[in-house]
Amino acid sequence: MFTGIVEELGEVVGWTDLTDAARITVRGPLVTSDARHGDSIAVNGVCLTVVDASDGTFTADVMKETLSRSSLGELSVGSPVNLERAVRLQDRLGGHLVQGHVDGTGRIRSIEPAEHWTVVGVSLPSDLGRYVVEKGSITVDGVSLTVSAVGHTDFHVSLIPTTLELTTLGRKGVGDAVNLEVDITAKYVEKLLAAGVVPGDAAGSSA
Repeated sequence: MFTGIVEELGEVVGWTDLTDAARITVRGPLVTSDARHGDSIAVNGVCLTVVDASDGTFTADVMKETLSRSSLGELSVGSPVNLERAVRLQDRLGGHLVQGHVDGTGRIRSIEPAEHWTVVGVSLPSDLGRYVVEKGSITVDGVSLTVSAVGHTDFHVSLIPTTLELTTLGRKGVGDAVNLEVDITAKYVEKLLAAGVVPGDAAGSSA
């Protein structure tokens, strides 16, 4: 579990194509300072398992399924990536609860700089639109953001200079792909309502 608060801007330093997967090596001195085999680190919002960590880098195996459902397949050696270690129970929840399970990908449609922030428009896959609401939370490339506006086919977020400087979002251009993870709470609520479960209903609670 993550919070969507990027700890470090890392860099891909190794990429090996495997038969049905890829092995990726990422430089990130901060997130690897206490990393051990089996730990989870989010890379552009995708939860990956550390296979090896040494000298400020970590290696992880990425399945074909993950490569096809996220933008990780578009990375190469030299690509910057957003990095976040799994949250600890005693940490502050500065963003929102993020699983690191990408729901889909969008593409940057517009970038509109203003005096104190930049408004970025992102395309929204049709099957995710019902989970995105104005003032709600969404994760874009692992960054917890507040939706400032939402349409039928896209949504907008307002990025402060710090976010642009410390994450990959400040390096993205129109047409670039980004990983999207919607708020898991919305999906649980949808499933419960579809099943006819009403909060406080005796049929849906145990004695």
